[in-house]
Amino acid sequence: MHILDQLAATIAERAEADPDSSWTAKLLAKGPEKCAEKFGEEAVEAIIEAVKGDRTRLTSEAADVLYHLLVMLQSRDVPLSDVLGELARRQDISGIDEKATRKG
Repeated sequence: MHILDQLAATIAERAEADPDSSWTAKLLAKGPEKCAEKFGEEAVEAIIEAVKGDRTRLTSEAADVLYHLLVMLQSRDVPLSDVLGELARRQDISGIDEKATRKG
């Protein structure tokens, strides 16, 4: 099992935990909007570290982004497998062509 699959499974398990005992449960209990807000905050922090060029801090912030992305997906009952399936679908399509199919 890939680490992202393991993390998604842990997040799903913790969704059922007592919010007083789990950061994940506490965040999910605040609802999808708060999960999205936290994901956005972490993404901005990763952007800042990317601009600064601090590889160590960018690595840490990127891990936070992935975790909070999975929490946000959990908050809306979107399985990681659906996201991975969408990536697989796009695998052999040019990014330019794929973006063109979304316009309209």
